[in-house]
Amino acid sequence: MADPPADPWDAPISRPSIASPSCQREEASSPLSGAGAFDEEKRSWLRAFDPGRPGVRALAAVAVVVVLVAAFLAWRSRPRLDPVEIPGPPAVESVPASGAAVEVVVAVGGKVRKPGLVRLPPGARVADALTAAGGAEPGVDVAALNLARRVTDGELIMVGVTPPVPAPVPGGSAGAVTGGLVNLNTARLSDLDGLPGVGPVLAQRILDTRDQQGGFTAVSDLRKVDGIGDARYEQLKDLVTVG
Repeated sequence: MADPPADPWDAPISRPSIASPSCQREEASSPLSGAGAFDEEKRSWLRAFDPGRPGVRALAAVAVVVVLVAAFLAWRSRPRLDPVEIPGPPAVESVPASGAAVEVVVAVGGKVRKPGLVRLPPGARVADALTAAGGAEPGVDVAALNLARRVTDGELIMVGVTPPVPAPVPGGSAGAVTGGLVNLNTARLSDLDGLPGVGPVLAQRILDTRDQQGGFTAVSDLRKVDGIGDARYEQLKDLVTVG
């Protein structure tokens, strides 16, 4: 015999279950919850940008380079003090003394290429005068000339010839010329100026020397006159006398 149908009112009543607090905490800490999901995302970003030990070393090296470059640029851009130039005393141009000759004029004659007057600076020597005259002619011996002697203004330099004996000067003093020789102790400026190689300047020096030493005692005293060297003395010694 079949069982009678069940009474629907006898079925058990289903009630919603209430989760315990521990279950609620587990749900809150689940990875899918809000705060937990944010922490997990942050850790994933950190793991993505983690350079590792080699990367850290590379970053440190780059930082050192940056610091060095910055220090160098700071050193280059530091303020500098330009050196101050202190002007020295103005240059003083040498000015010739009053009355000092700026050049000497010498007559060069004899066996030279260009005989005549030559202009030389003060302190020039016989060699300079010979060069200014074009030099001696071929085959001429200049050993008799003292090439190292300083020349004087107005003198005559004869190359390769013997200067002629001067004739007596008209109007000279009675004792100025004796037998064709000029007396150094009685001659006047015009008498001495007629001697070869003796111009007005050198003639005046002879007179000044004669006055300073009270006359010439020997022809060799001509060596004491400024401007008369060995070569000039050799030219004059046979043309003058002292008594």
